[in-house]
Amino acid sequence: MVFNTGAALLDAIVLAVVSREIEGTYGYKITQEVRQVIDLSESTLYPVLRRLQKDECLEVYDKECAGRNRRYYKLTERGRVQLNLYESEWRKYSGKITGMFEGGINHE
Repeated sequence: MVFNTGAALLDAIVLAVVSREIEGTYGYKITQEVRQVIDLSESTLYPVLRRLQKDECLEVYDKECAGRNRRYYKLTERGRVQLNLYESEWRKYSGKITGMFEGGINHE
């Protein structure tokens, strides 16, 4: 993709992916789902997950899977609020950009 993905948009995408699973999800699965919309390496994802955890948007717990512990990430209430804000802002932003491409400005 020719457009850069800023930190806020990356946070929003990760929160959206994690929010789909009530019990949370693990890093590899998050990476695979995010890759459906943007290029992302695991080395890029884990600092995002740590930042979202530090900001209390995600909680982390370990769960055994095939004899090994797997780290799961789950949306917190604060994370849900942040995701709702990102979704609202994205609708406004993408509407304005679409309006520009279609020959005018979409005033909201």
